[in-house]
Amino acid sequence: MFKCLFVVGALASAPLSAAQAQSHPQASAPAAQPSDPQIAHIAYTAGQLDIEAADQALAKSTNAEVRAFAETMKRDHAAVNEQAMALVKKLNVTPEANATSTALTEAAARERERLSGLSGMAFDRAYIDNEVAFHRTVNEALRGTLIPGARNAELKALLERGLALFQEHQAHAEQLARHVR
Repeated sequence: MFKCLFVVGALASAPLSAAQAQSHPQASAPAAQPSDPQIAHIAYTAGQLDIEAADQALAKSTNAEVRAFAETMKRDHAAVNEQAMALVKKLNVTPEANATSTALTEAAARERERLSGLSGMAFDRAYIDNEVAFHRTVNEALRGTLIPGARNAELKALLERGLALFQEHQAHAEQLARHVR
């Protein structure tokens, strides 16, 4: 739950530093729109983090449904990240690390550490609950900030295709969460 709240804050306040987001979660100053290189880095980072979460699930879970879901996350996010890297190479753009991508990475590391102490059904539930929260948060950020803020039409189109796929992931995770109890 903490990770979900932190990620929401991180994605909603992209230009704020991670420390500012933690120490002033109710800050009302409008956030500057991230640049295309920053948007590309945020999107790539979110995908990479979900691949790492899937790897952890594949290493720890024995539940066939959870493992199948993790394999889908790994495959789909890797494919989207490959498309993103091909696009930034084509456009000769270097993705730019930023406070949001850093905050996402730090929050995901804490979540992986928390999940590493769980096993069996407790791990499966926590992993799936995290996947629901993570996809909900990323999808909201894509809809509300990243897609509207993307200036390059090809980047915007890739983000829109990603959103459609990630909405399916969220629905799948929500359905799985009802069964993994």
